[in-house]
Amino acid sequence: MTRFYNTYRKLTLFTVLAISFIALSAAWSSGDEPVVYHKHSELTHLKMLNNGLPVGDNGVFLGSGKCAGCHGIDPVNYANLTSEGVHVSPTEDWRATMMANSAKDPFWKAKVAHETTTNPGNAQELVNKCTSCHSPVGRYTNLANGIDDFTMAELAEDSLARDGVNCGACHQQRMENLGNRFSGELFYHTDTIWGPYVSEEMSFPIFSAAMTSFVGYEPLGNHKFSQSESCAGCHTLSTHTADLSGNLTGGSFIEQATYHEWLNSSFNNEDPAIGKECQGCHMPRLEEPIVIASGYSFLPGREPFGQHWLVGGNSFMLELMKNRINELGITATTDHFDTVIARTLDNLQNHTATVEVTEGVVDGDTARYNVKITNLAGHKLPSGYPSRRAYVEFIVTDDNGNELFHSGAMNSNYEVVGNDPGYEPHHDLITAEDQVQIYEMVMGDVNGNPTTVLERGAMTLKDNRLVPLGFSTNHAVYDTTAIVGGAEFDPNFNRANNIEGSGTDEIRFHVPVTGYDGQIHVTAKLFYQSLPPRWMEELFATDHPTINAFETMYNEEGADPVEVDMDDVSSTVTGVGERSARFTVMPNPTTDGIVYLNGGKDVIQEVLVYDSRGKLVSTSNINATRGSIQLPSARGNYMLCIITNRGKKVEKVLRQ
Repeated sequence: MTRFYNTYRKLTLFTVLAISFIALSAAWSSGDEPVVYHKHSELTHLKMLNNGLPVGDNGVFLGSGKCAGCHGIDPVNYANLTSEGVHVSPTEDWRATMMANSAKDPFWKAKVAHETTTNPGNAQELVNKCTSCHSPVGRYTNLANGIDDFTMAELAEDSLARDGVNCGACHQQRMENLGNRFSGELFYHTDTIWGPYVSEEMSFPIFSAAMTSFVGYEPLGNHKFSQSESCAGCHTLSTHTADLSGNLTGGSFIEQATYHEWLNSSFNNEDPAIGKECQGCHMPRLEEPIVIASGYSFLPGREPFGQHWLVGGNSFMLELMKNRINELGITATTDHFDTVIARTLDNLQNHTATVEVTEGVVDGDTARYNVKITNLAGHKLPSGYPSRRAYVEFIVTDDNGNELFHSGAMNSNYEVVGNDPGYEPHHDLITAEDQVQIYEMVMGDVNGNPTTVLERGAMTLKDNRLVPLGFSTNHAVYDTTAIVGGAEFDPNFNRANNIEGSGTDEIRFHVPVTGYDGQIHVTAKLFYQSLPPRWMEELFATDHPTINAFETMYNEEGADPVEVDMDDVSSTVTGVGERSARFTVMPNPTTDGIVYLNGGKDVIQEVLVYDSRGKLVSTSNINATRGSIQLPSARGNYMLCIITNRGKKVEKVLRQ
């Protein structure tokens, strides 16, 4: 399609009123070419419309600054404004989000450098895959021009490629087969912009003349665009697996599957009283008419209007980028970032999960509590990039504030105290301070060892991330969203009244309170941490300028977690006697494969042994408070599901 350009589209209301009838007649009556309005200087355009956003055109995509001409702040306060005068400009709301800065994200750039340095033989394939979602404008412009590859050097020189997941990266997607294409395999129109409003359903159809005249795209509506399918292309990602020498094995690994997690949830329901699309949370709807393009006084409002908040949970990276705007070449301001960070924290702390503590009984030497975590999100928590984790901090104090028990403390290096080497197993029951509930996905390499090198991902060693409401192990997409490790044997994980789909986890805390009389106070908190230090170890061990630069930023910023929710209770403890023997599993690690179990006051009935792939490898009947088992001869991590007269306990044991 031939494009017509106008570098200045902010017309006064008087001018708009004078020309609107002519434009409508030209577009709807005569069938002639759309009216081309008078041009103003590029300098004026840059100063008044885009506020630093790129305004280029590469023949496939436009810079977001072009879109800001109509969808930015309206200088006459007519469009992109609520009835209460709140600006809801798509480009202004978008420009400080992780989506807008996906190609400038210093962690992403460091991770690309890490992956390509670790696997140099697959470097270009890795860059192509990574830029497909983080810089689709660059990657898919090259493909449209018959160029198979896109490089990080090109990204550094291309302002449109650095525009991240910009307007066209979403709105130019082809509607065919949305929801069936993943891993950054995207397909684009070069002459069409899709939105959620369908002309045939509106009394005032889409006024297409303006967009076709000024930027060369035809605006069309399709309901698919406001459905989760439009997010699927990047938010389920499968990667090819390489061994430790960099050789591709022919296998693949599901690195992240947020869209499929949504499919396997109650949110995936056509009934609006039950279901909710991805956009319903990440682009909150306004149920009032909003004029969506400035410069045209005759345009009616459209509703519902999806605010381009694109809110997630990565407040850490938003803070890091906000503090380095000039260094990273970011076009948003600190005010933009403050707004997005506030929305992110609100999302984490009010719409993500709840914590509920229930007081149990004091029996002998132990005070019992139940901590229930409920996932409110329409996907796993955490979801997306596999570094992200959530963990539970559980603190018991006396009346003077002295700690009697503390699980899930964080040390000065931003690591959770008690986190096992390799990874912490899932817990149904916590009885010691060095046990901590960490919700995470742990990747394993071809040898079954934990790895943070994405291309070495060959298997999932652990995935106990909180699943969404309605999640089912019988769903068609369970193979891409599986629960792995101890959580799959936990009777309180995603189950209520023995029925799965609760979207909850209940952790039992049995706290030793031998010899204590008086009040005790219990606090349980859920924390979210997007870039924990263990995920940085392999990255920072690689010497590369891009990685070294990010390491400095990371250390300067500090990887503080965010408190999502908390609850507390108080109890009175009286007359507690001497404590009986503790439940122990030792030695761990074991060199000869023999593991001794002491149930304390629990009768150990049966022990099920699973290998790192989740395969049952042995079963032992004990029916005593003490006993031993023999692990298989192969070295590696094993999961013990220990069934006692008072429930199940899951322990991870390493055979060296």
